[in-house]
Amino acid sequence: MFRNLPYQPLLLRLLHGINGCLIIGSIITGFWVYNTFDGRWGKLPLPNLSSIQDIHGTIAVSFFLIIPAFALYSFHPGEKRLLQPDSLKNLTNLNQKIGWYSWHRLVNTLMLLAAILAAFSGRTMKEEWLPNGELNHPWYYLHLFAWLVMVLCLVLHLLMVAKVGGIPLILSMFNWQVRPQDSPRDWKANTLNWLKQQKSKLTQK
Repeated sequence: MFRNLPYQPLLLRLLHGINGCLIIGSIITGFWVYNTFDGRWGKLPLPNLSSIQDIHGTIAVSFFLIIPAFALYSFHPGEKRLLQPDSLKNLTNLNQKIGWYSWHRLVNTLMLLAAILAAFSGRTMKEEWLPNGELNHPWYYLHLFAWLVMVLCLVLHLLMVAKVGGIPLILSMFNWQVRPQDSPRDWKANTLNWLKQQKSKLTQK
């Protein structure tokens, strides 16, 4: 039905897929931790897992390791998925594609920052706080805030993807097609070439 899908670089699909799974996993396990040890703003009848805090922490550490590569790729020239210098002024141009693209980039940036904040605040927390009922630490509240922003941004991200690209864009992220020039064998050379270009730009400035 959708034969002419937009092509997404293989590295983007891999990083986006891994990053997306880790974020969704951290959101689910994060709520489960809150549901088990807190629940002041509502709870669900979930089973109590003694290891849920460790599971959540493991996912967070994995995310912290993968996010630098994803952020670097997101800022790659020609593949800019995050906020750009002209994005904010274009947010009101909703009658044009650039307006919705700008909103998409803003949501992506906020989600990335919220995820980093969640990982950092989570690493700063002590493991014994929640099991001991110590729920009023500032770092815990900051962690909850970051979790909430991540949930909102995830919903908005999906809506923006549907708006700017529709079903073809969504399906393109799951497409197994790999072009010859996108082979993993060329990633090292392409990365070195990109670094040289950035160094040249800095030298010219």
